[in-house]
This record gives sequence, C-alpha cells and structure tokens, in this order.
Amino acid sequence: MPRVYDDALRERVAGNVARFTPVAHAAVGLRRAAVALALMPDPSGVPSFVLTRRAARLRSHTGQWALPGGRLDDGETAPEAALRELSEEVGLHLATSSVLGALDDYPTRSGYCISPIVVWAGAHAHLEPNPEEVAAAYHVPLHELERPDVPQLRTIPESDRPVITVPLLGTHIHAPTAAILYQLREVALRGASTRVAHFEQPVFAWK
Repeated sequence: MPRVYDDALRERVAGNVARFTPVAHAAVGLRRAAVALALMPDPSGVPSFVLTRRAARLRSHTGQWALPGGRLDDGETAPEAALRELSEEVGLHLATSSVLGALDDYPTRSGYCISPIVVWAGAHAHLEPNPEEVAAAYHVPLHELERPDVPQLRTIPESDRPVITVPLLGTHIHAPTAAILYQLREVALRGASTRVAHFEQPVFAWK
C-alpha cells in the first residue's frame, strides 16, 4: 500500500486508471452529477483522499459524508464539474491536467447519475472548506481502504442487492460514496476492473 505521496504513486494511479474502461450509464431520467476523488497528502505527507461532511444548511442530504461534487451545469463535462466543485467546496483550484481519469457511473436511488473523477491534487494542495457547502473536510489516508473490513456488505428486505459500507473516521460511509471509494481502491490502487454499480444504498439515502 502506498505510504509516500510522490511521482511514483501518481504514475501508478494514472496507469491503472488509464487501463480501466469506465462504464457510462445512459442516465435516462436522472440528473447528471460528478464527484472528485482528490488525491493529496495529509499534513504528515501520507497519501490521502478528500472526504467532506455536508453542511446542515443544504437542501438535501444534510450532514452526510460525501466526496466533493455536485450537479453538472449546462454544457459542462463531468471532469469540469468535479474540478469546479473542488474549488467551490474545499478551495482546491486545479487545472484540467490534474485529472487522471474516471471510474464507473453510479446511478443513485435519489435520481442522480454520478461520474467519479480521479484527480491528482499535488503535494502543495491545501484545503480551505467553504462553510456554505461543507461542515468539514478531511484527509483520509488511502491505506484505510486496505483494511480487512473494507468493504462491508449486508442485506436488507427492501432490495435484492447487497448494501455496501466502508468503515472510516470512526463511522460507516454508505453508498454511493462507499461504492465509489471501494472502486477507487480496486481500480486506482490495485489495477483491478471491479464494478460497483450493483451495490445498493441504505434506504435512508433513497430520497
């Protein structure tokens, strides 16, 4: 598991993502959205990704754990939206050259089709959370995704699909974020072609 945020890690992640063919969803009847999997060092230099807690004042999914992201503006591509949301939510102002690639689209129960974009933020990146958008922003070490209890699956009576969660930060992160983080590990770090759109969300996230 990578313990140093350096050019070797960037080449590894970029190569793995480049060899992966993401599945695009038709998104009929769904609103397009993008999230950023922003890879950067934590204050100790450990390779990490950015995770946020949504602000309580937002209209939907208040207080939930999420990756920086949101709806696509008219005429906007998923990478453009992911970079814009990184700037608006956590103060990361990055060029298009920071985009390493994309993972599979994930259609949500709440009516969105999320495109995850893998972004290399750089060694000098600094988070400045926007309190209007997020309650807090966290550096989560990538090695946390390699824990033996990642992912966790369970069944629910409301669906025949397994519900996926990822234990992080002393709590449980649910799908869609959990599914996307699991695919980040499998594709970007391990070079696998694991699919995740079949994983279910908990019922509270269906609205």
